[in-house]
Amino acid sequence: MASTRRSARRQDTSDDAIAALKADHKKVKELFKQFGKLRDAEDSGAERTALVEQICNELTIHTAIEEEIFYPAVREQIDDQNLMDEAIVEHAGAKELISQLQQMRPDDDLFNAKVTVLGEQINHHVEEEEGEMFPKARKAKVDTEALGAQMEQRKLALKAELGVADEETKVNNLRSQVRNQGGEKRTAR
Repeated sequence: MASTRRSARRQDTSDDAIAALKADHKKVKELFKQFGKLRDAEDSGAERTALVEQICNELTIHTAIEEEIFYPAVREQIDDQNLMDEAIVEHAGAKELISQLQQMRPDDDLFNAKVTVLGEQINHHVEEEEGEMFPKARKAKVDTEALGAQMEQRKLALKAELGVADEETKVNNLRSQVRNQGGEKRTAR
């Protein structure tokens, strides 16, 4: 019993690849949820732009570390090449929508729809990873701690390359500015 608890704790550490990927999934899911709340709000263009930029950056980094590090290691260890191939194809679809969104503004036709569809595709992808791929990786005894350390290093490098090391702070600052402007409008009336 004690070894099971220790094993579960060890799997939830920040060095564990699966725990790190699940944390990314949770973060992006929350970002899509925030977008949903802003989708139809007036004067939310700047905030939606910043949020979609953060979503796109998070997904770009996440797909890169999965494709470069996690997927190859899992592919070697599990007997389900179709699952791995489908994950790559799902990434390609997400990358296409990300590319389109990076060229758009919130007032463009289909902007909200594309963000919504991207969120739906990501939710489906996450369900397959967490429901099928991750359990198979654990069962195959993939060294998720070693992969987690490699993924964290690559994630930091990608953030630096994309200039998004401080993305959350930028979005939070923008949200504060938008809220303050809203308060100024109410005060001015």
